[in-house]
Amino acid sequence: MKKAQLSGSLRANVGKKDTQALRKEGRVPCVLYGQGEQLHFSVRSVDVQKLIYSPDVYQVELDIEGGRKALAIFQDLQMHPVKDTPVHVDFLELNDKKPVKVSLPLRHEGAPIGVINGGSLRQPYRKLRVIGLPGDLPEAITLDVADLRIGQSLRVSDISIPGVELLEPSNAVVLGVKMARGAVDVDEETEEEGEEGAEGGDAPAEGGEE
Repeated sequence: MKKAQLSGSLRANVGKKDTQALRKEGRVPCVLYGQGEQLHFSVRSVDVQKLIYSPDVYQVELDIEGGRKALAIFQDLQMHPVKDTPVHVDFLELNDKKPVKVSLPLRHEGAPIGVINGGSLRQPYRKLRVIGLPGDLPEAITLDVADLRIGQSLRVSDISIPGVELLEPSNAVVLGVKMARGAVDVDEETEEEGEEGAEGGDAPAEGGEE
């Protein structure tokens, strides 16, 4: 997983007034937990928004005032219902020996044969839930779709990542090519064979004249 840096300041108080004051200053109240006692701190809203709205999933290197450093992931986000800005963030501190649940981006590479023939690529999932040790988690799940023809698909059961378990249903379709109006499922090899047959001319008729 990609790593990002985030600086924070310890909170002297955790009451409602203190929380409101922080938000007026453009800061977001945060909690770090997972390894011992919870730690209350705050970060600049603009800094955390850059990570929240990124399509990537990050391991966040927290540098908190007072010398506390930790490697964590976003565990829970509370957003403002109107402004759509973060109002509270929970971070889960990572341990190299403890599995963690995250949602990884699903990406694809290659031009599907079915799409070339006029079909359309369908991707029901943008992210997939997985569990694994922090060191085993990839930045994203990338699938090769070049061989997919119209009507074919890739399911969760087709994905294998060493050390990582997928939590979505095994039969769930994650990528597939569906029929579109005017699409024709033609294989390139079939086309080539047809051209060669045409070049060979007409075959002699059976039962010629005696």
